[in-house]
Amino acid sequence: MQKTDRNLMLCGMVFAIALVVSNMVAAKTIMTGVTLFGTAVVVPSAVICYFLTFLMTDVVGEIWGRREAQLIVKWGFVCQVIACCLIAVAQMLPAASAEMQGAYEMLLGQNVVFVIASLLAYLTSQSWDVFVFHKIRNFFLARGKSTAWRWVWNNASTMSSQAIDTVIYITIAFGIGMGWAFDAAMLPTLLAMMVGQYVCKFILAALDTPVFYLLTRKGAERELVAAEEQAA
Repeated sequence: MQKTDRNLMLCGMVFAIALVVSNMVAAKTIMTGVTLFGTAVVVPSAVICYFLTFLMTDVVGEIWGRREAQLIVKWGFVCQVIACCLIAVAQMLPAASAEMQGAYEMLLGQNVVFVIASLLAYLTSQSWDVFVFHKIRNFFLARGKSTAWRWVWNNASTMSSQAIDTVIYITIAFGIGMGWAFDAAMLPTLLAMMVGQYVCKFILAALDTPVFYLLTRKGAERELVAAEEQAA
């Protein structure tokens, strides 16, 4: 991917779309077919598109730098707040039928605790992702490693961020919001949900590595040419 304003805007658009859609489809849960601690593991369908947000911040960070990646995270937070407000306003408007209103509230109804959990988990995990990505990247490059090692900082930042996102969201939304953390009978379910969702996110983070390499290939080639010219 070329380092142009148009491509930066494209990455920002994909990031914002994936983020907003992930919140809209989070109400639908997916059966994984896996059982942990005697509990069937389910994950929100949002994991399918949410991992794209981490991919986009990593691509932007690799090509355009930390400042632009963090800027996308901040504006993504604003987009998320605006989307929540618009959904809430639409929910309050009179519906043509009670059935339509019920379907809307079932799919898009915003529980305050869930919204807080989502916003806090997003801001914390995405900020951590940008921070760790560049810390590891700078560490490797300062020791003469080439950008061929970028799979290390790509995966380390995303996988650790996904753990933070999972723990914060599930703890607040289900542990506190639904009271599972205070119910001994529900603790295995809470733990199974955390482990199951993180494993799913971990796998998706690993699978996006080839895409990350493909999108950042041009940037790696530019750095290699610059290094050869400097050495000459």
